[in-house]
Amino acid sequence: MTLLSIVLPAYKVQGYLRECLDSILDQGFGDVELIAVDDRSPDHCGEIFDEYAARDTRVRVLHLAQNVGLGEARNVGLAQATGEYVWFVDTDDTLTPGSLETVARALREQAPDVLIVDFERTYPIGRPRRSRLRRSFAAAAGPNGADLQARPDLIKTIHTVWNKIVRRDLLAKLDLRFAPGWYEDVSWTYPLLVGAERIFTLGEVCYAYRQRRQGAITRTVNPRHLEVFTHWERAWELIDRQGSRADPIRPVLFARMIWHLMQTVGNTERLPPNLRRHSFLRTADMFARYRPAGGFAPPRGADGLRYRLVARRAWRSYTALQAVRRAQRGLRGALAARLREHAGSGSHLGLLARAYYRLQRRLPLDENLAGYAAYWYREVSCNPAAVEQAARRLAPHLRGVWVVGRDASGAVPAGTVHVVEGSRAYYRLLARAKYLVNNVNFPDFVRKRPGQVHLQTHHGTPVKAMGLDEQHFPAGERHNFAALLRRSDRWDFSVSANAHSTEVWERVYPCAFEPLETGSPRNDRLARAGAGESAAARAALGVPEDETVVLYMPTSRPEPLTLPPFDPAALAAALGPRGRVLVRGRLVPGADSPHPQVQDVSGYRVVEDLYLAADILVSDYSSVIFDFAVLDRPIVLYVPDWAQYRAARGASLDVIAHAPGPVAGSFAELVSLLGEGRANASSERRAAFRDRFCAWEDGHAADRVVRRVFLGEQVTPPRPLPPH
Repeated sequence: MTLLSIVLPAYKVQGYLRECLDSILDQGFGDVELIAVDDRSPDHCGEIFDEYAARDTRVRVLHLAQNVGLGEARNVGLAQATGEYVWFVDTDDTLTPGSLETVARALREQAPDVLIVDFERTYPIGRPRRSRLRRSFAAAAGPNGADLQARPDLIKTIHTVWNKIVRRDLLAKLDLRFAPGWYEDVSWTYPLLVGAERIFTLGEVCYAYRQRRQGAITRTVNPRHLEVFTHWERAWELIDRQGSRADPIRPVLFARMIWHLMQTVGNTERLPPNLRRHSFLRTADMFARYRPAGGFAPPRGADGLRYRLVARRAWRSYTALQAVRRAQRGLRGALAARLREHAGSGSHLGLLARAYYRLQRRLPLDENLAGYAAYWYREVSCNPAAVEQAARRLAPHLRGVWVVGRDASGAVPAGTVHVVEGSRAYYRLLARAKYLVNNVNFPDFVRKRPGQVHLQTHHGTPVKAMGLDEQHFPAGERHNFAALLRRSDRWDFSVSANAHSTEVWERVYPCAFEPLETGSPRNDRLARAGAGESAAARAALGVPEDETVVLYMPTSRPEPLTLPPFDPAALAAALGPRGRVLVRGRLVPGADSPHPQVQDVSGYRVVEDLYLAADILVSDYSSVIFDFAVLDRPIVLYVPDWAQYRAARGASLDVIAHAPGPVAGSFAELVSLLGEGRANASSERRAAFRDRFCAWEDGHAADRVVRRVFLGEQVTPPRPLPPH
């Protein structure tokens, strides 16, 4: 029999699911099975599960025909489990390194009914913080491995499911299943602890509990918070079935219930106003119904006063007390917000400019005005340019205006309506445009207005670490990640070129935007291009039709890393007399070589022309590999510094494992590959790469973006998700 079954229900957690699976499978622990339950998730969770199951026999996937909710999904997984013990893990959390061996050792040596492990909380920004559970363990007097009657204060530990590993036979004996609804942990955990004869606590941190900015029910205002009462009623019903076993611990159980219910009563962050009095009275009912025969002593201080008001059903007095407490918190919060606003807008914006921008924000939005920007106002290009072109055709009522920097204003294409950064027209556009479109973030001083719509197009499929992931690498040491989140909170829509991008954007920018799985607008031209476009691109560059063209486009490196050795003249010589090397990148050694077969195209404005003119791309960790793959032409990765780059900059994708073609680890190897004509040697890898990252590139990505964002239409993904 397998020692441990881990049940993993998944619903709309695609951004975190791989991290969860890797945290389990990468530990190399063999005596475990993973029961992966796809609760009819509308995102890519099911596909991710299938991908992992295809390469690891420890993973079994269950695709549910309809969404049943977390509790029932756990029940479905439990029914398929074969392990001696079961661990229900939430798929937006992770296990800590080495935790499986630690847990297995405790299970084998102690043979508990329930093993409770310590955990840490992880946050979007900053280091993890260990829970206070070890203090609770120490405060629960009695022998480790005893039951609740010997250690009643264990009831005061957190009631979550995910830090408890349970003997499967005990669940069968107690006939314990998860009930539907929010707070399902309550009606499972407390009957379980009452029924367990051996509860062993483990002080090691084995679980990382993610504190999400979006998606957590405790941060959601919803009537479903009232379901906490149903689950406490069910918990008492299941406990009563165990007879007199619970009698000695009823007082501490009652105290725990009241403490928990008081987290919900009148909570402005959980219940809408019309239900707060109802929750108060239901708590009072629970207080009277389950109060132990020996009485109950409320705690001291403000909490004790709140308890006594509930017991007396004194709703008006209770609301008055809560109003005072909220006012105190509100004053502190307002002061903090003003300080943040001052820090975000005052240091980089002059007094007059700031006043003018604020004045413009008081004027009505222009419903037919869209502002576009790209690459920190450096150029008119990329996804925003493709979206603007589609908007001219599909939404002609919109006026599009570009923002460009002072240094870039001379390079604006003829006929482009634009404003210059820092001008009055610039602040007017940012304050009054209904739509703001960018492939990076607008400056910190920009404050999103009610009714304003921000479209984040991004500028490529991510290979390097992005967003919050950067805080774990040296290249992100100087970033202000709190400011990054405030900027990203402005987004209403986020464009994804592929499922990988969707997963990454959801994880590294945990904000409330709608993902647009449309494909990359800037690649529409490549998807539609034929032989004529390629010939025209070559002609514009002065490249004869019969030459073999290699385009070298590396990504930049963070200091102190530099670009790897590259000798374009040597590469051109290896290609033969009918070969040509195009180099894009000012820092590439030898880019300005006088060799007749080497051409520096670093200043060439339209990068898509370079793709169309090239027969072969040589690149590394740049997003250009995903763009060029749309053309289905050979790609060679030149990555001699992969280990150093990954350590300094981080990576959201193992580009070597997913390489679209041959991989060269040295310049000599690169010359050999191209000189011997082996650039196309891995066409099957390119096909797999295109299927994974380019499947949505059908030439209509920009149209889909415009229809959804500007016209308010519902658009279907370019390739429907496969049926489960």
